[in-house]
Amino acid sequence: MISKKEVQHIAKLARLGLTKKEIEKMQKELSLILDYFNLLKEIKTEKAELTSRSILAKPYCTKDLMRKDEIAKQPPEKINKLIEMAPEKKQGYIRVKPIL
Repeated sequence: MISKKEVQHIAKLARLGLTKKEIEKMQKELSLILDYFNLLKEIKTEKAELTSRSILAKPYCTKDLMRKDEIAKQPPEKINKLIEMAPEKKQGYIRVKPIL
């Protein structure tokens, strides 16, 4: 079983304030989880076939889901109207605050 000291250390790393009752509860629950992982380690998987597949693998999808990255052409009137509506402008562009 996992010790109370280990539970307190995990709680500290996760920045959790646990009561004594919660520490005892977590001690039992974490021990059960670790026991389950130890059980999974015992399973022989050498002869098992791989079963994972990506979302693009058949039969799910037979075509490429990505679109070409193209610039959408907009009429100049629409662009100018958008720039006019912006609160700040500079040399024909919308001025925004720097983010870095």
